[in-house]
Amino acid sequence: MKKRYINFGIALLITGVAGFVSCKKSFLELQPAGGALEESYYSNPSEAFAGLVAAYDPLVTETGGINNAYTGILGPLNSASDDCFAGGGGPNDVPTWQNWNNYSLNSAIGPQGGFWSSNFKGVSRCNTILSKLPNVPGLTEADQKRYTAEAQFLRAHYYFDLVRLFKNVPLFTQPVSVDEVYVKTQAKPEEVYALIEADLKAAVEVLPATVVAAENGRATKPAAIALLGKVFLYEKKWAEAAAQFKLVNGETPGSAGPYNHKLQANFGNIFSPDNKFNSESIFELSHTGNQGYGWGNWNQYKSNLYVNMVGARDYSGPVFAGGWGFNPVTTQLADALKNDPRYGYTVVNMDSLTKANNLKYNPSYQNTGYFIKKYAPLLKYRSTTGESALNYPNNYIEIRLADTYLMEAEALVQVGTDQARAGQLLNAVRARVGLPGVAATLDNIYNERRLELATEGHRWFDLVRTGRAASVLSFKGFQAGKHEILPIPLADINNTKLVQNPGY
Repeated sequence: MKKRYINFGIALLITGVAGFVSCKKSFLELQPAGGALEESYYSNPSEAFAGLVAAYDPLVTETGGINNAYTGILGPLNSASDDCFAGGGGPNDVPTWQNWNNYSLNSAIGPQGGFWSSNFKGVSRCNTILSKLPNVPGLTEADQKRYTAEAQFLRAHYYFDLVRLFKNVPLFTQPVSVDEVYVKTQAKPEEVYALIEADLKAAVEVLPATVVAAENGRATKPAAIALLGKVFLYEKKWAEAAAQFKLVNGETPGSAGPYNHKLQANFGNIFSPDNKFNSESIFELSHTGNQGYGWGNWNQYKSNLYVNMVGARDYSGPVFAGGWGFNPVTTQLADALKNDPRYGYTVVNMDSLTKANNLKYNPSYQNTGYFIKKYAPLLKYRSTTGESALNYPNNYIEIRLADTYLMEAEALVQVGTDQARAGQLLNAVRARVGLPGVAATLDNIYNERRLELATEGHRWFDLVRTGRAASVLSFKGFQAGKHEILPIPLADINNTKLVQNPGY
């Protein structure tokens, strides 16, 4: 008998998400609102907006997936990189992280179940709303165009993650029935990239340049431009990538660009929950600490669960709350940052802190004494309602200006044009933290990306796309020709025509 899993997120149901926005809540600080049959939904503008919110929802839901485990992007990606180890309570604590950390992945074990299902759920919801928007009674033309552009941006986002993580994925551009899923085959990666490009180019033409505070978290024109530039970078379309990034970065690196994005003067302030959607943020995933949820709300959290996961186990003292000891920072990264001004904003030396203050913590599995600072559980943000460990408000800035500066610099060096501008971009990032200028070489740009963006989930992707993963990650067991992508989840190989990725 066929398994009736709906891991592609086929939109037989619109899983209810509140579609209301107020000045006190950002766009994606949502509360569950029950479900509604898709066939009878989209009968008015409010339901159209709720459907749009549902399309955003997989971006900020950190739990669920095929194995009903953690599905957030940061923990698994940091575990797979040379920035961090998996850590936690032991070698079997959150196996999806452990098996990517030591590259013992197989089709049944790894983070692929969460990534696959959450991204295809997003694709499905985007396809549904795109098919419904032209016929929603009472929806204004302006709202129809904007919602369409947002859904196109989101579909591109979900497929970009899918093609980067799995390479060989089925391509859905319309709502499908369950039976159609079982006979679907994988598309060529070039076909997936073509859809991503087309969606983003269409979205750029319509999305607003900025949004009001109550709409923070919704897609904007610069976010779509930056994502398109990133897509071109992965496709090695260097000139096209550089041109897109310049549209966001502006003519004069270090000054405010055409969309008023500017490097934050204080590096540490970038990541503060008190400084959400700051001038450096281009696309930011919003989390709330006000839900007051407990363990019974699994798969509903819109808080940042990762924050508590990276705190030191059983620590009790000033500044920091205790956590679960995941993603201890590697000594390689800590040593690379030791003489860098960003060190204190990126890494917590918990051994030194506890020794100096006569405190203790319980070393986690693979403990190095170094912990993540950018998403550390700070006492001042610890929730007083619900389960405090599950309700941190820290946002995740997925694309920020320093990132686009460095990607444009890389593209310019690769294409061999405007090396002076490449140097200006690279050294604007360095000057922000008081570092002297260096030559705009690929090695210097790659090194700067590691130090600037450490523990922000970019390192593994950077190593894979630049062909350095096999050498840099050999100490973890990375095998060239296999571990550049994840296996297709076993549950989606069974009873379908999908073909497993090589080596798995």
